[in-house]
Amino acid sequence: MGNYYQPEIETMPVEQIQKLQSERLTEQVKFVYDNVKFYRDRMDEKGVKPDDINGIEDLYKLPFVTKDDLRNEYPYGLLGVPLSDCVRIQSTSGTTGRRVVAFYTQEDIDVWDECCARAIVAAGGTKDDVCHVCYGYGLFTGGPGLNGGSHKVGCLTLPMSSGNTERQLQFMQDLGSTILCCTPSYAANLGESIKERGLKDKIKLKAGIFGAEPWTEEMRHNIEETLGIKAYDIYGLTEISGPGVSFECSEQAGMHIQEDHFIAEIINPDTGEVLPEGEVGELVFTCITKKAFPLLRYRTRDLCYLTRKPCSCGRTHIRMHKPMGRSDDMMIVKGVNVWPSQIESVILNQGYEANYQIVVDRIGNTDTIEVQVELTPQMAADSSVTIPEREKKIVSGLKSMLGITVDVKVVEPKSIVRSEGKAVRVVDRRNLYC
Repeated sequence: MGNYYQPEIETMPVEQIQKLQSERLTEQVKFVYDNVKFYRDRMDEKGVKPDDINGIEDLYKLPFVTKDDLRNEYPYGLLGVPLSDCVRIQSTSGTTGRRVVAFYTQEDIDVWDECCARAIVAAGGTKDDVCHVCYGYGLFTGGPGLNGGSHKVGCLTLPMSSGNTERQLQFMQDLGSTILCCTPSYAANLGESIKERGLKDKIKLKAGIFGAEPWTEEMRHNIEETLGIKAYDIYGLTEISGPGVSFECSEQAGMHIQEDHFIAEIINPDTGEVLPEGEVGELVFTCITKKAFPLLRYRTRDLCYLTRKPCSCGRTHIRMHKPMGRSDDMMIVKGVNVWPSQIESVILNQGYEANYQIVVDRIGNTDTIEVQVELTPQMAADSSVTIPEREKKIVSGLKSMLGITVDVKVVEPKSIVRSEGKAVRVVDRRNLYC
């Protein structure tokens, strides 16, 4: 504790990484076949035995696992160890169905702490930093993950959790927080509050580690400018372990995947075919060290691509591009594929902040889509540009981006509810008519 250095494993030659992955994969497959009936049945259905998996080149032979499988096997169907060996659970919100509960042994927790510690170090963190964690705690993985990583590095850790912005700002000033960990939407909220109160000169933040929800490059630049920091992306899933599965380094050109613990694939989401490096598809993860909840070939539904292009930071682990969206988050509106990130890009490029909401509805057999965009205080004070003029410009930008006409409603500052956790960007009312 207190003296954490970048592990040599992060910079080992690719051939050694893949050899280690192959060794751990073959062990993991035997482990889950012997200990998890769900996997044994699935593999038997495909005619695959553990001895058929001799390395990462055989990974494609294994069956996929989906979130529906996790829900169907809730709570203990994918447990790989006796319950008495488990020391913690974490869980998804369950807002779209039955909860997913992930189990952890103490060894699993130690690995997770290590992964999050690597992310903090990659963002410039040391034992001399004050790590301000305002991800949610409890069942949500964000708070516990970065909390454990911060302890591993030896930072002074502020376990703030989300919400209570006044208290966040007070502790940030009084204790000299240097690294901020939260969702990007809450980082934007904090930046807005700091600007309104004229506190920027009293804040010592140098870096932020943001994840748990999609965010665009435009939003990154907005946060960096408002908070005066460098903003790093971090990726993870409750199902896999939590934040720290991958993270950005100083190059900010993709997130390094912790390949000593996870194997990543990109597949065609329609056919399941494994795609070559550089092609966009669905991200699939295999856990090769986790024991309590050991997922093999888990389909994340996140769309991105992988690259082994050399990185200036010296890390050799493969990088994943920031997810471009989720195969199950894409909206089909008026027959057109619409991604929330496309809308956000247009809004931020026109000088607005990340305070917006997309409302999709259906009248009769016709889809409607409205984007509510909030004025900044400076825009509200500027009478030289009218609201209709602003709305017309946004409509034009969205038409160019999406190819369809979107209704736009520009609203007053502070009229859209702020997020203290994951932002609710899309309200799709069409399911009310199903």
